[in-house]
Amino acid sequence: MSASPPPPAVDLGGRVAVVTGAGRGLGRAYAQALAAAGARVVVNDVDADAAEETVALVGAAGGRAVAEPVAVGPTEAAERLVTRAVEEFGRLDVLVANAGVLRDRMLWKMTDEDFDTVVAVHLRGTFTCGRAAAVRMREQGEGGSIILVGSPAGQRGNVGQTNYAAAKAGIAAMARTWSMELARARITVNAVIPVAATAMTERIPAFAPYVEALRHGLPLPDSLRAGEGFGAVEDCAALVAFLASDAARDVTGQCVGIGGDRLSLWSHPQEVRTAYAGGGWTPEALATSWHTSVGAEPQSVGIPAPKTPEA
Repeated sequence: MSASPPPPAVDLGGRVAVVTGAGRGLGRAYAQALAAAGARVVVNDVDADAAEETVALVGAAGGRAVAEPVAVGPTEAAERLVTRAVEEFGRLDVLVANAGVLRDRMLWKMTDEDFDTVVAVHLRGTFTCGRAAAVRMREQGEGGSIILVGSPAGQRGNVGQTNYAAAKAGIAAMARTWSMELARARITVNAVIPVAATAMTERIPAFAPYVEALRHGLPLPDSLRAGEGFGAVEDCAALVAFLASDAARDVTGQCVGIGGDRLSLWSHPQEVRTAYAGGGWTPEALATSWHTSVGAEPQSVGIPAPKTPEA
């Protein structure tokens, strides 16, 4: 038997990436993975010291990166990131819109400020950075990759996260919309749906001890890595490097989940059942037919509660 062909190389040499919220956690892992594949990286974070720490880690591993600390959301911040990439490295090929904050509250306790802050960073920040990147990539005329960061909360909703879930759902919709708008410019747009040990998942009691164990270098059990699709932030970073590469030139408009040992493709919202009434529906007709037609199998909501992992 002939040997299997080698896998395509993921080589980002010569490309330039901007990663927002890259001072720690998932964003730092994304920046490191892109640099390891050969990209030069503009590391953004609202925390200047954290951004410089990521730059130092990239440099220690033989990569090239610069820090550009600024709070994403305003147009001026997005344009500043693109300008830094062009002035420092000559171009922009990849945007990873990762920056975010949390202000979790139940609906009746959530303030206007809680809502506006999360939407401004996640949704508006993704919009302004995506727009600025698209303008530059279209001017260059050589295509590019825009990688947005969603969440299972945006796909299914999550208790206490009206603001966050709404913003992440909007980001998934942006990925689908932009993939169509930018197709002629050969710019791919996808959303990553990561699940990893972060400050957010540490709040889930079933995960908290395992997040702490990771901090001490202990491995996660298979029941988490495969069963729950839950791992370290580094487990999610390979997907970003792949989506930024030529190997993913035909991948666009997708929401791709990754965590631990599991890779998944999320479905797009679509009609699952239909029913018809000649001349249109009345309230009485709906009451009569709902439970035997479209309402016979209602869709579930929420993120499934993690099973208690085995030690």
